[in-house]
Amino acid sequence: MPFYNQSGMKDMQSHFMSLAVKGVHRLQPYVPGKPIAELEREYGVSNIIKLASNENPLGCSPAAIAACNMTADELALYPDGNGFQLKQALANKHGVDINSITLGNGSNDILEFVARVFLSPGYNAVFSEHAFAVYPLVSMAVGAELNIAAANNADHDMPYGHDLEGLLACVNAKTRVVFIANPNNPTGTWLGSDELEAFIAAVSDDVIIVLDEAYIEYVTKADYPDSVPWLQKYPNLVITRTFSKAYGLAGLRVGYSISHPAIADLLNRVRQPFNTNSMAQAAALAALSDSAHIENSVTSNTAGLKQLFAAFKKMGIDYIPSVANFISFKTELSGDLVYDSLLRKAIIIRPISNYGLPDYLRVTVGSFDQNEAFLNALAEVTGISR
Repeated sequence: MPFYNQSGMKDMQSHFMSLAVKGVHRLQPYVPGKPIAELEREYGVSNIIKLASNENPLGCSPAAIAACNMTADELALYPDGNGFQLKQALANKHGVDINSITLGNGSNDILEFVARVFLSPGYNAVFSEHAFAVYPLVSMAVGAELNIAAANNADHDMPYGHDLEGLLACVNAKTRVVFIANPNNPTGTWLGSDELEAFIAAVSDDVIIVLDEAYIEYVTKADYPDSVPWLQKYPNLVITRTFSKAYGLAGLRVGYSISHPAIADLLNRVRQPFNTNSMAQAAALAALSDSAHIENSVTSNTAGLKQLFAAFKKMGIDYIPSVANFISFKTELSGDLVYDSLLRKAIIIRPISNYGLPDYLRVTVGSFDQNEAFLNALAEVTGISR
């Protein structure tokens, strides 16, 4: 079987690489947080706490689970390809026309739609250093170039966050898309309303501005923008949101965008048929109506942030300010060493060297008990007293 020996595999890899489109040559697969089952297999540990993927420790709304159960008898049928009920509920929630909504298999799906519609070889996408890893992936996959703006320095009020002047300087005649995450993943840093709107106003309407608000529900800052009304002034704006974080539906993969209907029309032209399944649509629709679950999730997260901030300060651990449901931090030890040592104590967090921050690790805000377990394990691993 020549395909299975080492030399044969290398030959075939080179062969198929020569057939692949050029944009794919530079790509590396996205690496998610380590799954619990994988850690069990590798290290034989149990009672694992996963704080790696910014999932909601409260889970999803009971109403969402009930809605999933009600779809069980219809699994042999295709879902509503237009997602009418969910889109109508989202349109009502945000006070926009239903034709402004595009559904995605997670908000990552929307990012790919934008790249496929507006980017190609000869054009570029602009985003910040230390921004979400999917921005370069979707851009390079379609052959576009990357214009990456240097992030704020370590001494800034928003260390490693977006430098809007730097981002604006990267926009040129070949720019078709600007990606901005607010709050940013993995830093947790954020942009206030005035500064962000001034940036959007300064960008030509020939450039699509994607405002990625995956963590918006968790933000409690008074100066954080309500971006939806901006769509009336800036038709080149695309706002992306997700049900994976605060709504706790990461396993079902459902997200959406709000945009000018003309942009939504283009995004829907490249959207795959039935990209959001029946359970995802039903669960998301139910989750939207359970405001109490979101309130509880935000309250829990706010308390968890305070718990972790206070512990890090007491331990003398440097961290990046965050308004999301995660914090990036560093110790005197190597990030890889701390990460691996925590795995052996059944705690999964996230190394972020792939984001250009090799000294930092990212931890999701868990429940009080999960946070305490993480902090105790961190103290043991680093030798820092709590």
